[in-house]
Amino acid sequence: MSAILAFDQGTTSSRAVVFDREGEIQGMAQQEFAQHFPKPGWVEHDANEIWATQLMVAKIALERAKVTLENVQAIGIANQRETTIVWDRATGRPIHQAIVWQDRRTSEDCDRLRSEGYGRVINEKTGLVLDAYFCASKIKWLLQEVDGAREKAERGELAFGTVDTWILWNLTKGSVHATDVTNASRTMLWNLKKSCWDHDLLDLFGVPSSMMPEVLPSSADYGKAHSEWFGSEVPITGIAGDQQAALFGQSCTRPGLAKNTYGTGCFALMNIGEQPVLSKSHLLTTATCNQEGSRSFALEGSVFVGGAAVQWLRDGLGIIDSADSIESLAQSVEDTGGVYVVPALTGLGAPHWDSYARGTILGLTRGTTKAHVARATLEGIAFQVSDVFHAMKEDASQTLEELRVDGGASRNNLLMQFQADILQAPVIRSNVTEATALGAAYLAGLKTGFWQDVEEVDSLWKMGLIFEPEMSNSEVEDRRAGWGKAMECARLWAKNG
Repeated sequence: MSAILAFDQGTTSSRAVVFDREGEIQGMAQQEFAQHFPKPGWVEHDANEIWATQLMVAKIALERAKVTLENVQAIGIANQRETTIVWDRATGRPIHQAIVWQDRRTSEDCDRLRSEGYGRVINEKTGLVLDAYFCASKIKWLLQEVDGAREKAERGELAFGTVDTWILWNLTKGSVHATDVTNASRTMLWNLKKSCWDHDLLDLFGVPSSMMPEVLPSSADYGKAHSEWFGSEVPITGIAGDQQAALFGQSCTRPGLAKNTYGTGCFALMNIGEQPVLSKSHLLTTATCNQEGSRSFALEGSVFVGGAAVQWLRDGLGIIDSADSIESLAQSVEDTGGVYVVPALTGLGAPHWDSYARGTILGLTRGTTKAHVARATLEGIAFQVSDVFHAMKEDASQTLEELRVDGGASRNNLLMQFQADILQAPVIRSNVTEATALGAAYLAGLKTGFWQDVEEVDSLWKMGLIFEPEMSNSEVEDRRAGWGKAMECARLWAKNG
């Protein structure tokens, strides 16, 4: 049986999935890795642990699929975006822990640049909002704070990469330093219209151009995995940032189609076609997956804390024993009892972009139980997604007809039903919830001829469970009004507190 091996390197775990020609899963493995929080608002990963866990699960997934390496046509890579790694080209060793996309250590630096008037020019060049979320200010911090880093960078001795680039470097044993256009478009250093690294922005953030990877289409020849890792060489022919990969995996390949991924964060994307359109509602304009000679774009709204809020209930508060148990706990009560949870544990993303917001629980009474808090946490995730799509509607002047969903938390039926209710639109969960890995597999398979064209890929999309809205318009309005009050309390907390 011929197959494609997909890497799905996420924020809290590394995953590998083996797909057949029908887009069906034949084998899968996953391994969580450590999260490091050295200071409030700081989030780091061990880049070497990312690589080690990703390689390990790839081998396990192949074993579980019972696929011989000769039948693996290619590897596709999807990755957590914006997480920033800088390493020594000669040794391959990172100069510091990876700075995760959730990290807020450079917020003040971004505030200063914004006050100096750089917000508009950055938005016009990159389609992004000037924020610590993206790579540029993280690279600048590393070069400033790590002893000798600036000098090494100026001598061309350091390499920068998002997680895909780091994995590719290791897979090829340092012979390929490259990324794809979707990841490049998330660095805040990529000129979206000109499709190149922007030298004015590189200068603004003090990043030598020698550090930057080559940028290729999402479906392209990225070299071969070294024979040391799997016993023989395997072509690497697809790379995309996880959310663009999920958009592709959900077959949102024409303008107007939208998806939301419920992972550590929540990421809503709507395909807007071949021309980038700047948002008026503080959304992002970003590149989508492409093949040679083509390009397209999407509007995106990023919610920083989605499934991570459930992990917080488990690990931080001990309210639940496992992430899966939250649904039954939340269902044990009819409603939240007036409780609202704003899970702004690392600030607020789109459309608010408030670095100083903090997580907030409101409406507590003597009768509040952990079940009410659990249910309110799930609803808080859905409310944040709803805010994004309301903003998207303003930009696209288009009513959301349906929302295609994926990611771990999309398996939570209670969450999906509330999402449909609060959006007043159908929510469709595909039969393959691993849309991120599937998108990476599609990109890799298209380059090798495993799948002939995008039309064939689109034909494989399988509609699963549909959640239809059940809540009345008046109740939706009341619930959204309560959410608005909760958001007012959460915003600017750290700055004014």
